[in-house]
Amino acid sequence: MSTATLAPLQLLPAKTIDGRKPKREDVPSSEVLCAYCTAKCCRYFAMPIDTPTTEQDLDFIRWYLLHDRASVFIEDETWYLLVHTDCKHLQADHRCGIYETRPQICRDYSTDNCEFDEDAVYEMYFETAEQVAEYMEARFHSSDLSALRSPEPNPLAILS
Repeated sequence: MSTATLAPLQLLPAKTIDGRKPKREDVPSSEVLCAYCTAKCCRYFAMPIDTPTTEQDLDFIRWYLLHDRASVFIEDETWYLLVHTDCKHLQADHRCGIYETRPQICRDYSTDNCEFDEDAVYEMYFETAEQVAEYMEARFHSSDLSALRSPEPNPLAILS
């Protein structure tokens, strides 16, 4: 196995209108919306997961979040595992390197409902295992779950 690492992808700026990122309605109908985007849809994937109903279910979610670049969110009462990772075929210009042979899920995706100019707002969003532990405490009215939290770090020294 090679120990070489890949250099980070050096992304080019997305196309702008008057030097700024346009709103969806500002992009001329003769243009492709993707030309003005930084490929948000190619930088993560989200999979629905079973709604947790027990402490053990939530402990599994804690486990997900102990892994780098993972989060969990709830949207329309559905729980999702979100993995923040770029598609390996994303090119520096934010376009697909295998566009003609891309997977069907990519072919089915449409800019009609993409998140081009919106910021996601979720019912709940968990980024850390500690957040899930707090949710478990509140959900199950348990006080014995404090051991699931990471210990508080030592306070920083005061410099004089």
